[in-house]
Amino acid sequence: MRLLFLGDMVGKSGRTAVWEQLPGLISDFRLDFVIVNGENAAGGFGITEEIFQTTLAAGADVVTTGNHVWDQREALTFAAREDRFLRPVNYPKGTPGRGSGVYLARNGARVLVANIMGRVFMHPELDDPFMAGEREVAACPLGDQADAAVVDFHAEATSEKMCFAHFLDGRVSLVVGTHTHQPTADHQILNGGTAYITDAGMCGDYDSSLGMDKEEPLNRFLSKVPKGRFEAANGPATLCGVGIDISDRTGLAERIAPFRRGPRLEESAPSFWY
Repeated sequence: MRLLFLGDMVGKSGRTAVWEQLPGLISDFRLDFVIVNGENAAGGFGITEEIFQTTLAAGADVVTTGNHVWDQREALTFAAREDRFLRPVNYPKGTPGRGSGVYLARNGARVLVANIMGRVFMHPELDDPFMAGEREVAACPLGDQADAAVVDFHAEATSEKMCFAHFLDGRVSLVVGTHTHQPTADHQILNGGTAYITDAGMCGDYDSSLGMDKEEPLNRFLSKVPKGRFEAANGPATLCGVGIDISDRTGLAERIAPFRRGPRLEESAPSFWY
């Protein structure tokens, strides 16, 4: 099974690049399943239903989120009726929407996708992510009720991301970090067979500060006095994420490699997809 995960879409530049390029990527690389993090897609803060639906229409199978999930208030409404829209599963009981689901891939495989948020340096502080992950894999074991399992771990601290991946090693196909918008170079397969990367990066304009127009963030570092709002940068976007091949027999990872396509970062795609 061949899976692509794309990191946080940031603003119009990021979401448009995903919409324009994803259909071709699915066709060219014969992708079985695609997950896109969409929590920064609406001007850098949250996601609207229209953006969500357009992302699905472009070929995404699931859209995950994170700490900005409710920045667009309409998400509180459509989250409850859209089973392919995920907010972090460790929100308190009664929060609108869902944090995980099992979805059918193009090759017929059953894919568990869970969206979980870390707690270190994160706001709001949600329920224990480790126990949330334990509940998810216990309820839908790999090799029994799921043929593959992916966790989008939306977190700030690299240590929390790494420990979370080791905690689930051998029980899920992939733990992919999101939130910090900078692609890391530590993609690997852990000892138990789980693929891991600390952060997939973002789909957005890298001539920026984490996808935001760099002038206001720079001003705040220099003067400590806000002059305006943060606005998403609108230059040409680079897509960032990871591609993995998953064993049809075990549901564990066989290969992982970074995916980068765009004008500023060095382009990369999994060589095993060619």
